Amino acid sequence: MAIRVLAVDDEEDILRLIEIKLKKAGFEVLTARDGQEALEKALAEKPDLMLVDVMMPRRDGYSVVSEVKRQLGTEAPVIILLTARGQEADIVQGLTIGADDYIVKPFSPRELIARINVVLIKRGKYHVASE
Repeated sequence: MAIRVLAVDDEEDILRLIEIKLKKAGFEVLTARDGQEALEKALAEKPDLMLVDVMMPRRDGYSVVSEVKRQLGTEAPVIILLTARGQEADIVQGLTIGADDYIVKPFSPRELIARINVVLIKRGKYHVASE
């Protein structure tokens, strides 16, 4: 059974790139284009992993992470923030609210897949995929 990833970004080109690369690596990919849609899909679909942008309309990525973690508790997916906000304070905030990793844009698709594999393995969800 494929690992289900919810990719969340308001930039269509980035979302499409993530979707193509992850599908090629063997993941099942769901998408959301803003924070509110992301929260609704996360609660309804319960993906294994979420890739979440920080700066989005309707609800920012930090509040999405906090709310998903609060509502799903131990059933919450692995969450990686994937954002252009790369200041130390941003990274610390993201990790403090419960993100499992933080990747700054621009990113390499190969690095993204490697980091996904690392956090999945740490959580006991074994899926080693490559680009």
